[in-house]
Amino acid sequence: MKIGLVCPYDIFRSGGVQEHVLAQAAELRRRGHNVKIITPKPRKHSGSVPVDIIFIGNSTKVNMAVGTSLELGINLKRDALDDILQTEEFDLLHVHEPEIPLLGAQIIAKATCPIVATFHAMQSDAPMGRTLTALRVPYGRNIYNKLNVVTAVSDVAAEFVREHITQKVHIIPNGIDLKKYSVHNTHNSQLTTHNSILFIGRLEKRKGTKYLLKSFAKLQIKYPDIELVIAGDGPERQMLEDYATKHDIKHIKFLGFIDESKKLELLASSTVFCSPALFGESFGIVLLEAMAMGTPVVAGNNPGYAIVLTGLGSDSLVDPTDTAKFAAKLATLMYDETARRKWQQWAADNIKQYSYDVVVDQYEKLYETL
Repeated sequence: MKIGLVCPYDIFRSGGVQEHVLAQAAELRRRGHNVKIITPKPRKHSGSVPVDIIFIGNSTKVNMAVGTSLELGINLKRDALDDILQTEEFDLLHVHEPEIPLLGAQIIAKATCPIVATFHAMQSDAPMGRTLTALRVPYGRNIYNKLNVVTAVSDVAAEFVREHITQKVHIIPNGIDLKKYSVHNTHNSQLTTHNSILFIGRLEKRKGTKYLLKSFAKLQIKYPDIELVIAGDGPERQMLEDYATKHDIKHIKFLGFIDESKKLELLASSTVFCSPALFGESFGIVLLEAMAMGTPVVAGNNPGYAIVLTGLGSDSLVDPTDTAKFAAKLATLMYDETARRKWQQWAADNIKQYSYDVVVDQYEKLYETL
């Protein structure tokens, strides 16, 4: 098949949707499909365009109501879009986040081939922010009735759209490249020490990082040599650094933005991965990464994370605002070897269902029905 994957965000910028689209494209190509990614041209892009990527319009930085910024495709030329669709003659288009203005909606309106849509974000964390949630219904009406197949990465992500469409919503989770992580998994080697906690994510309110600092301060009373590594940037970074200084919380490293190789290095060498997100998570790719690396997780008890951390893994879910319980759970997974090994075995068994070959199998079966 000739398949067009539509990504409304800057494809070169780190993000869960971008990673999903790139990995999905690679797996589909491995199976013999002709795949191209349609995406806005990044604001600062210069040089040649990769052969399997089609730029349409330009991306614009938009600040969200929840403290997040995104680069979205805003400036689209309709004639250019017509030319792309006529030239490429796709057998099928797969549009990720179709409600994100404006790329997905314009492609859906003009396409004559079958359309698959995937919804990634939950209602309270819709990328246009909670203040624009009321606009989703009138905006979406022009989209929903042209979708041949609807998928979502979780029941949480499907919750809103189910209220406004008649089609069945197929749940196909986000995936992960297990080979990449298994190569770097060193948790049975001497690299791992029992004194390091790792956070990776955007430093914004919904991620709950301030509660991690408070829990870490409690933990340091009993374990003064432990270290907290915070990788990522965002609007709360200065506040968090000031808080640590004011309350004399030692052994914290703020690394700022890190690249993929550094992320793998940190996951491999950290004792525990912590993601104390309060809300706004529809799934939890970052949890999959830690699971694939064999790094025990302590996470916020939000609905999106509960989808990933099931069974024994659900013991890792704690209310981040209860800093005493959060600190206790961190201590358990750092220093209780029996608990660590049980968690790692659970992760090794459960991560297999998220391998990209399993995920793309599900997409491919839906494609064949069209």
